[in-house]
Amino acid sequence: LHTPGGSVAATESIVTYLRDMFGNDIRAIVPQLAMSAGTMIACSCKSIVMGKHSSLGPVDPHFNGIPAVGVLEEIKRAYTEIAVDQAYIHIWSPILARLTPSFVQQCHWAVERSKAFVEESLSENMFSEYRRARRSTAAARVREQLTDLSANKGHDRHFHLKECRNMGLNVIALEDDSELQDTVLTIHHCYMHTLANTGAFKIIENQEGKAMVRQQQQMMVMQAPGQMSFDPGGPS
Repeated sequence: LHTPGGSVAATESIVTYLRDMFGNDIRAIVPQLAMSAGTMIACSCKSIVMGKHSSLGPVDPHFNGIPAVGVLEEIKRAYTEIAVDQAYIHIWSPILARLTPSFVQQCHWAVERSKAFVEESLSENMFSEYRRARRSTAAARVREQLTDLSANKGHDRHFHLKECRNMGLNVIALEDDSELQDTVLTIHHCYMHTLANTGAFKIIENQEGKAMVRQQQQMMVMQAPGQMSFDPGGPS
């Protein structure tokens, strides 16, 4: 896994597919970053392999860059301050006026959906062998640390190997297996260099060495004599 994140719906589909194919026998390898929805996928696995340089991140949902948890917390703060002193109405009115009821409800649902997904995923796989009471406590602890915006102070917070272990996640150090470490980092760097320095934008490759590569090509279009321009073509 190397991803900045994505939608909860896509994450649920990916995890469902993996579970249908492999049951609970899934291991996530994080060569660098698996943030947000990437962290949610990692939490659905039996174990997570991380290097000293690897990171997971908070899973609090966002809408167009706006943290859903932050919106709900801001409304609570506004209510509290106005209840204590009515003068705060003049400060909070223009802020609250920008929030529609439907948007606030979406924020509430998104937060509850993310929390439920993380807790259920951990309980069904990584913590499935724990006794019921311990399983519930362990899953809730991880869920709270990954979704607590007030403690994390931002969606870009990085949780490194030791922090993830302290949460209770089953994390295996990539450095414990030098052969695996060399293989993982070599593959990761090869793909990163390819995607960054060539026209390739999608690569699917299997263990038999067969690959499908989609590239964005540039087609030369002749205009007037002595002039030319480049017109981006579609994928080939």
